[in-house]
Amino acid sequence: MNKSLHTTDILEEVATYYSSKLKDYGQTPQGVDWNGEESQNCRFDELLKIVNSSGPFSLNDLGCGFGSMLEYMNNHYTDFEYTGLDISASMVTAAQERFAGQNNARFMTSGKPVALANYTVASGIFNVRQDRSNDEWLDYILEVLDTMNEYSSDGFAFNCLTKYSDAEYMRDYLYYADPCAIFDHCKTKYSRQVTLLHDYGLYEFTILVRKNV
Repeated sequence: MNKSLHTTDILEEVATYYSSKLKDYGQTPQGVDWNGEESQNCRFDELLKIVNSSGPFSLNDLGCGFGSMLEYMNNHYTDFEYTGLDISASMVTAAQERFAGQNNARFMTSGKPVALANYTVASGIFNVRQDRSNDEWLDYILEVLDTMNEYSSDGFAFNCLTKYSDAEYMRDYLYYADPCAIFDHCKTKYSRQVTLLHDYGLYEFTILVRKNV
């Protein structure tokens, strides 16, 4: 199968999955398939360590859902431009309604950034592989990381569920990545300045890739 067509199929499956979560749970952490607000904010804490907020910055939020990260950023930063991107049209519509009138933010239905930003972040988009094989899903992750790198001038950050999760809590439809392998991929392909965060109390890890430092 053509690689781009393969990725399109995966994106359509993911869009359907998350649109159904929003329909069932509304604009809550569960509506984007997280357990609760506390763990969601913990993830944002780790991901946004990529940001140098000493001056203005721009950020692409890939898989933005209904804009929870923007709400978090509004409480922590002042001088930024935000673009939220999601493949679920219903998520984007909810975000646009929620943040109508916020001039430094926009939301778009897209599976990839549309313009270069200082940073690109992705929270949770690599977790739900559904019926895809581990090999298929890893290929998809690496393709998305290439895209994040392409559209980020200063760095990018993302999280994955970890293969070191306790076996009794692991689920067949989720993807548990090897943090050492993903770190090595980022270190050898994207930048010498890569941080692996695996110490914040959740069954996952965050990787920060810093460029131009």
